[in-house]
Amino acid sequence: MPEAHVSAQMIRQLSSAVSNDQRFDDHFEAEVWMTDMNRRLARYLDDPHQRLALLKSIQRESLRASLDLQLVLSVIDVESRFVPRARSSAGAQGLMQVMPFWKSEIGRDSDDLFDPETNLRYGCTILAWYLKVEKGDVTRALARYNGSLGKTRYPEQVLKSWEARWWVDS
Repeated sequence: MPEAHVSAQMIRQLSSAVSNDQRFDDHFEAEVWMTDMNRRLARYLDDPHQRLALLKSIQRESLRASLDLQLVLSVIDVESRFVPRARSSAGAQGLMQVMPFWKSEIGRDSDDLFDPETNLRYGCTILAWYLKVEKGDVTRALARYNGSLGKTRYPEQVLKSWEARWWVDS
């Protein structure tokens, strides 16, 4: 497929992805964000269609959970480097490295934590809950998310990723 055709197609898809977004003040701002994040995500995912689908899912689940989009991108960056089938030595699974016990707590035992949509739904729900428990304290909420409350290493990694790769001045 010629590069010009792919670019025009991607522009149409990016426009479509942001057409109903409620996070941004206007459509142009949403398009700029989606284009910028698509470019930044290219270092992790080669396939532009896969990147766009993931960004749409992150946008949808972040908005649903009232989370900052860049914070979610930063958590995924640190947790899995955007590998949907990532598994930690502790047994956490997927993009946001959700522990399987959460299925019986907030979902169904049959849920597939390696499915990006499912994993994002769980991860964003859990992170939003911890932010509520910690009254908006991002450092403490991230430490809870990681199971390391009282320690700062993990929150510092996420915040460093946020600043270095995902921060957007709004």
